[in-house]
Amino acid sequence: MPDVGGLLVRDLQERAVRAFPPVVLDRVDGWWLRYADSGAWWASSVLPHAEAHPRDLAARIRLVEDFYAGHGACARFQISPGACAVGLDEMLAERGYHVDSPMSLQSASTAHVISVLPAGAVHTRNDDHPTDAWFETWLTVHGAGGNPDPERDMLRRVSHPSGYASVLTEDGVVAVGRAVVDTGWAGVFGMATLPAARGRGAGTAVLAGLGRWAADHGTDRIYLQVECANVPARRLYERAWFTELCRYHYRKGVDPS
Repeated sequence: MPDVGGLLVRDLQERAVRAFPPVVLDRVDGWWLRYADSGAWWASSVLPHAEAHPRDLAARIRLVEDFYAGHGACARFQISPGACAVGLDEMLAERGYHVDSPMSLQSASTAHVISVLPAGAVHTRNDDHPTDAWFETWLTVHGAGGNPDPERDMLRRVSHPSGYASVLTEDGVVAVGRAVVDTGWAGVFGMATLPAARGRGAGTAVLAGLGRWAADHGTDRIYLQVECANVPARRLYERAWFTELCRYHYRKGVDPS
């Protein structure tokens, strides 16, 4: 079993699943098998959050591979201190799985995040649902030109209280983000700032706005996940007092196509 730190990581990552619910979620002996049809590849990965005897790992991996092959996708495992299966990472490497997207799991106190609100007339608005302007801004930054409906459908599936922050200027909504409250924590997702508005405090204002929303919903801690290679985002979160809890990575198999 993971130590106390591993238990916290596991709990936060399971909160993230509820904040970004997949289309299909199968729990098999404590492993969470997720399939999502949106562009969020990380929502289509396995959380191996239960022990598996080394002699059973190969069979468990084949079960996972069959699950994803059935959805026309490659198998992907999330390997973190929350993972309980000893030797899984090494066995995946032996089977040809490559390391993909090193990530950083971070947290901060809600009060600290609120405290970084930029000085001056920054107009931040929080809504309980994504407005069309919120979604269009997010889509401009993160959309890949495909069908946006799966992303909209994912947001509709979130059952926990959600806050959608928008920074508004005379040019409209220039930065957005969302937060989801779940058992004492708020998770931050969907951060996006239009290129023309970057470097002007818009992203910081979004974080502070989400912090105020989280405080209003009784949470004193915030977590987020960021790709290690995303240096601008990591600098933004560092300025907002986020500190790293751990790093983790994915193991990606061969694409069935």
